[in-house]
Amino acid sequence: MKKNAWILILFLLIGWVAGTIVGQLLSPVKALQFLTESVYLTWEPKADLDIIKYDFHLQVKLNLIGIIGLIGAFWVYRKL
Repeated sequence: MKKNAWILILFLLIGWVAGTIVGQLLSPVKALQFLTESVYLTWEPKADLDIIKYDFHLQVKLNLIGIIGLIGAFWVYRKL
């Protein structure tokens, strides 16, 4: 399989989503709460240039298991 940036981004996205889903499934377990606590990062660039106006909202949800999923996806990508 040929390695390129798009395949890496796809792997990382799949690993992040899988880690977040596992984190949501493990959230009722009190002993693993430190792994499933999420932090929200928000970025909202806005501009009004009189002829063009844009408003963009991006919110990222991070938890420790999601980051572990990212690391695992990168490891799998490197092993290909």
